[in-house]
Amino acid sequence: MIRFWVKLRGAWRFVALFGVILWSVVLYSLDSRHRRDAASKARWLQFTCRRLLRVLAVSVESRGQPAHGAVIVSNHMSYIDIVVMAASTPVVFVSKKEVRQWPLFGWFAEKAGTRFIDRNKRGDVTRIADEIESVMVADLTVVMFLEGTTTDGRGVRPFRSSLLEPAVQKGWQIVPAALGYGVPQGRSVEREICWWGDMTLTPHLLNFTTLSWVKAYLSWGAAMPARGDRKILAAKLHQQVMALKAELGDAHDPIAVF
Repeated sequence: MIRFWVKLRGAWRFVALFGVILWSVVLYSLDSRHRRDAASKARWLQFTCRRLLRVLAVSVESRGQPAHGAVIVSNHMSYIDIVVMAASTPVVFVSKKEVRQWPLFGWFAEKAGTRFIDRNKRGDVTRIADEIESVMVADLTVVMFLEGTTTDGRGVRPFRSSLLEPAVQKGWQIVPAALGYGVPQGRSVEREICWWGDMTLTPHLLNFTTLSWVKAYLSWGAAMPARGDRKILAAKLHQQVMALKAELGDAHDPIAVF
């Protein structure tokens, strides 16, 4: 009987999830500003993500002040990271080009103003740098996941430095951030929140909807100007993100929070 109600809850949330997305598509279509203005896109994304978190029963505990007009560098464990980050502050994401091909979510990411990069083309960083500069001029915030992929949450992979080059050249502000999650006893952050390896999106998302609640922890570090060698900067940011992540684990149940 309990399993039946868990599945029923998951089915309802899955339907509600797409209901929110479809309603957001309607709102996007009705306001022409969303099609031409990056700030308007970012606010629309924030509005949508806050409602998605409510549907998925995800509450967010944030430490420090969200970044504005800066480049955010964070660890990356799951697609839910994007929703949590965008709900916290209006942002523009830099993502691998493969995301654009995802059914529905790829379209949604594109309409939200995501900048897609081909990591197999070294020259593509120059193009992305130009696009990021226009976002920064508009006093918006850019999010980069420098690990290059999602992980199981137990560590933070070394950061790739190439995307930091335009920040160093322009002296933009960089803000390290760390994400962590808590789930009910008996459930697993590593397997049911983190989306990594050869996990398939739809089955993972369906299971995610069956969680009775999820607690997201978001910790913001201090802003600093990007300067010097980008590889040294990447290593420094990596250390700061790991320290912020460790603080999340110290403050909460280390078994439940990664």
